[in-house]
Amino acid sequence: MWFLFALLSAVFAALTSVLAKVGIQDVNSTLATALRTAVVLLMAWGMVFLTDAQNGIASISRKSWIFLILSGLATGASWLCYYKALQIGDVSKVVPIDKLSVVFTMVLAFAFLHEKFTVKSVFGVLLIGAGTLLMVL
Repeated sequence: MWFLFALLSAVFAALTSVLAKVGIQDVNSTLATALRTAVVLLMAWGMVFLTDAQNGIASISRKSWIFLILSGLATGASWLCYYKALQIGDVSKVVPIDKLSVVFTMVLAFAFLHEKFTVKSVFGVLLIGAGTLLMVL
């Protein structure tokens, strides 16, 4: 099931890039990010209440709160940079560079989460990096 959700995430991310590029024409990229974030916020809280998950708020640990807040700050910074890049660059160049996040995530997962690198994952990371360079040059 995780694969289906990951695949849907990729499809929606692709739509996000194309729709955003059209939507940010003549709009300040920071304002556009704030508007997008407001929509995401409403959608996420709607899903919380739709699935009756709001009761779990009280049981969130201090550690989880800290890391979820840090993750939110990282997401916000990512979105602000992404929208600015989309506004001034071509989608076909911005998106591949943004997807270098896969490479960075793999390195961080290895360093901080102690996940194992395999020959296959190292080769994949190298291919993603090389492919990104190939697409943007």
